[in-house]
Amino acid sequence: MHLEFRHLRTIRAIHECGGLARAADRLNITQSALSHQVKNLEAQIGVDLFVRRSKPMRLSPAGQRLLRLAEQVLPQVEAVEQDFAGLKSGKTGRLHIAIECHACFEWLFPVLEQFRRAWPEVDVDIRPGLQFQALPALEREEVDLVVSSDPEAMPGVEFAPLFDYEPVFLASSAHPLAGRTHIDAADFVGQTLITYPVERARLDVFNQLLTPAGIEPAQIRQVELTAVILLLVASNRGVAVLPDWVVREVRYNSDYVTRPLTETGLTRRLYAAIRQDDASKPFMSHVLRLMRTEPLKLQRRSEDA
Repeated sequence: MHLEFRHLRTIRAIHECGGLARAADRLNITQSALSHQVKNLEAQIGVDLFVRRSKPMRLSPAGQRLLRLAEQVLPQVEAVEQDFAGLKSGKTGRLHIAIECHACFEWLFPVLEQFRRAWPEVDVDIRPGLQFQALPALEREEVDLVVSSDPEAMPGVEFAPLFDYEPVFLASSAHPLAGRTHIDAADFVGQTLITYPVERARLDVFNQLLTPAGIEPAQIRQVELTAVILLLVASNRGVAVLPDWVVREVRYNSDYVTRPLTETGLTRRLYAAIRQDDASKPFMSHVLRLMRTEPLKLQRRSEDA
């Protein structure tokens, strides 16, 4: 016996419509073609699927068994077809994000909230990229987007620029360096530097300032949460260097002072690493637009405050 999906759809349509004419209309075929299909199927099975001369058409016990199979299988097949149609149209998909930037949660959550409302059928997840090798995971298709400030030449991967930011020195208003107009590498000598629990090669203050100058702070204190870093700085337990989108919230707070690093300031660029095959997906283009505009909105709100 060679059973096809169209046979299951036929049995279901005739049962639900109560006759060949209306079932043929639903299936968009002629009544004679539908009748011929039923006869061929019955010939294959060797039993009648319908009780003849009954109105509406009634399934035989064999037909009832086939109907139960159709009701189990067809909804699953139709669900997969809808998933494939959604993937083809770009309405569904997966967006698993890895973050190599510890402070990026500050602006990323509002982005994903907007994205969720616009693309409810896209599966969204966030993985802290500091806990594993995010870019190799992107190549292996374990994640779909990596937020990073360190672009690399990788086949099949493109680094889409998001926005520029400034690493900013943060200290208590009672700190001896509070009166300085800017902070140089030498000013960190003897200081307790409070950082995220990240290897120093990934911290802007080291790779952009201290390491090139050969300067080492007196102590490094690693803290997981931004709020705790701010608390420790306000208590004059150390100094920190944070992205400008983090310090905007405390820039006008009398407990803190913020200063540029070096006389001219430092500027870094944040990127979204994605696979080139995903670049044309509509939801990917949308999330990149949101990632570029949300920090600008935060900046305007800070300036208006």
